[in-house]
Amino acid sequence: MKDKLHLLLDNCIEKGSEVDLSALAHVLEGFQKKIDNKYTQYIDGLLHMERKIDKEKKICEIKVPLNEVWNNSLDIVHGGITATLLDTVMGTAINAVLPEGFGAVTNQLNIHYIAPGIGDSLHCKAEIIHHGSKTVVISGEAFRSDGKKIAHATGTFFIIQK
Repeated sequence: MKDKLHLLLDNCIEKGSEVDLSALAHVLEGFQKKIDNKYTQYIDGLLHMERKIDKEKKICEIKVPLNEVWNNSLDIVHGGITATLLDTVMGTAINAVLPEGFGAVTNQLNIHYIAPGIGDSLHCKAEIIHHGSKTVVISGEAFRSDGKKIAHATGTFFIIQK
């Protein structure tokens, strides 16, 4: 496996443009942070997530730096990346308030895209609307670095026993 990775990396470094190499460095830095146990999940490392949780207010916030690697063909953040961030911030908010031995999984996710994801970073925030015994309803918002809202989401999550 190491030989294969060395060949891939050497090929990318040899043939990649400056933009390609910047994107590769961004991804590898995230993997390095996961390997160094600064993140528990690969997705956190890949997106360089900074999380802030307020269990009392039932709010979670995530901030990520933007990089070309997440852009679509229009050179804006791919909607799937925005969806992943919103799903993550909402799920994290819920999981932070659940009792030991329980977790939450997405049942339904609705996203309204409002503006293009551009700038230096995205900031997402989620707040629990209703916390029942089997489901949780939550809302989330994504903002770009200039403060413009780019997406609004609502979700329903199932509470399950781990």
